[in-house]
Amino acid sequence: MSWQAIWAPRALKELGRLDCGEQHRVWQAVEAFASESKGDVLRLQNIAPPEYRLRIGKWRVRFRLDHDRRIMEILHVLRRDEAY
Repeated sequence: MSWQAIWAPRALKELGRLDCGEQHRVWQAVEAFASESKGDVLRLQNIAPPEYRLRIGKWRVRFRLDHDRRIMEILHVLRRDEAY
């Protein structure tokens, strides 16, 4: 069962700052997780409500999951050193 990816305005702004190749790579990774649950995903510790991160090379996508509505809310697209 797949997730519906919803991008927060801030996440879209952060994505827009990347070059075209990196934007495409991040977008594909988010879509792969949303449709097939594929990707390097970890739940972040000591954060409430729970957040997750999707690793894409040096980039991290932080998101929340609404299990009842099957929604993946994309919160941030950050470099690894800025994500935590």
